[in-house]
Amino acid sequence: MILLHTSDWHLGMMFRGGLSYGEDQRYFIREICRIAKDEGADGILLAGDVFDKGIASQEAIQIYDEAMTYICKTMELRVYLVAGNHDGAERISQCNELLKESGLFIAGALTKEVQSVNVNDVDIYMLPWISTDKVRTIFPDEADNVNSIEDAYQVVLDHYRASFVDGHKNILVAHAYIVDMETSVSDRAAEVGRAAMVSAGVFDGFDYVALGHLHGPQNVNDKIRYSGTPMAYSFGKEEKQKKSVTILDTDTMTHKTVEVPQLHKRTTLTDTYNKLAEADYPEDIRKGYVRLEVTDSFIGLDTLAALRERYPNLIEVSGKNLEREDAKITMSLDELEQADTSPEVVFERYCKDILEEAPKERQIKMFQNALSRYEKEMTEE
Repeated sequence: MILLHTSDWHLGMMFRGGLSYGEDQRYFIREICRIAKDEGADGILLAGDVFDKGIASQEAIQIYDEAMTYICKTMELRVYLVAGNHDGAERISQCNELLKESGLFIAGALTKEVQSVNVNDVDIYMLPWISTDKVRTIFPDEADNVNSIEDAYQVVLDHYRASFVDGHKNILVAHAYIVDMETSVSDRAAEVGRAAMVSAGVFDGFDYVALGHLHGPQNVNDKIRYSGTPMAYSFGKEEKQKKSVTILDTDTMTHKTVEVPQLHKRTTLTDTYNKLAEADYPEDIRKGYVRLEVTDSFIGLDTLAALRERYPNLIEVSGKNLEREDAKITMSLDELEQADTSPEVVFERYCKDILEEAPKERQIKMFQNALSRYEKEMTEE
C-alpha cells in the first residue's frame, strides 16, 4: 500500500496585515492530489493543523470541503486525519461516523478507545494533539502516573501498542513536538510551547510515525518523520526548504520525499534602495512573496509605492532608522500603508524593533499626547 504523508496545511492562515494565502493553499492541494495520483497512492495521512485556528474562517472551511470532497469522492482515496493544536478538535470531528463511509477518518479528540483503521495487514493508528489534563481525564486509573507530557504520551501509546496484531504493520499518524528538532519562524505555537516536547522513544514499536507540528521537513530517525508544511509560511529558514510530501510504501516500509511546487516563491532580498529598485531578478523571485531589506535608506510611502510596482507581492520591508545608524525598522506592507491614518502602528513597530519590547499603555498615551500637540501646532500654523 502506498500512503502520502502531509501535515500543517494551516488553512485560513493570513500574513500579518491580512494577506490571504487561499490561492496558494488551493494550489498546493491540487499539487498534492497530482502527486498522489502519480505515485499511485491508496490514502493520505494528514497529521494535524489542517486549519490555522480553532474557529476556522469561511474561506478555510470552503477550501477544506473542496479538498476532502475531491480526494475522497473523485479520487476515491481514504484520508486519515488527526487534529493538531491549531484545530478545533470537537468541530473537526463532527459527523465522524458518517464521514467514515466516504473514506474520511478523523481523530479529533483523544478517546479511551484506540482510534485505528485496518487495511489488510496494515493498521493505521491516529493520535490527535493531547495534553496531560486530557490524558488524566480519559485514563483516570493512570492519572497518578501522568506528571509530564512525556508520561501522557507513554500512557496513551501503551494502550495503542497493547492492540497490536501479530504480523501487522503499525503506522501512527500524530501531531507532536519531539525534542531537539529544528523549528522555523512560522512554528510560532511550537516555539512558545516547548513544555510540550517529548522524546522520540515514546513512539517505539511503530513501523512508521507520520508526524505534524513542525514546519520543516525532517527525519527524526528512520521510522519517524515530519512531512513539514506544503508551502513556506515564513521568511528565513523556510525560504531554503524544499517543501514536500512523503511517500510511504508499506510493503517495503521505505519512504521518499516528493517536492511540492510553490505558487509563489518566498525570498528575502538585501541591497541598497537603487539596486532593489532596479529589480534585476528572475521573474519567479520578483513575482513571488518578497521581503526587502534596504541597507541605505529610510522607507516611506513614496519609496514604498515605487517598490510595489516592481514587486507586486511585496510583503515586508525593512529600512534604516532615521535616528540610529545601526538600527533598522521592519514593517509589513499593511503597517506601512497605515502610517498616515494609524501612526500608533508605526510607534508600536518602532518599540518592538528598537526597544525590543511592545510599548506599555503609559508610553502609548504619551505618544498620543505628543502627536495631538504636534497636530494642533500644525493646524495653528
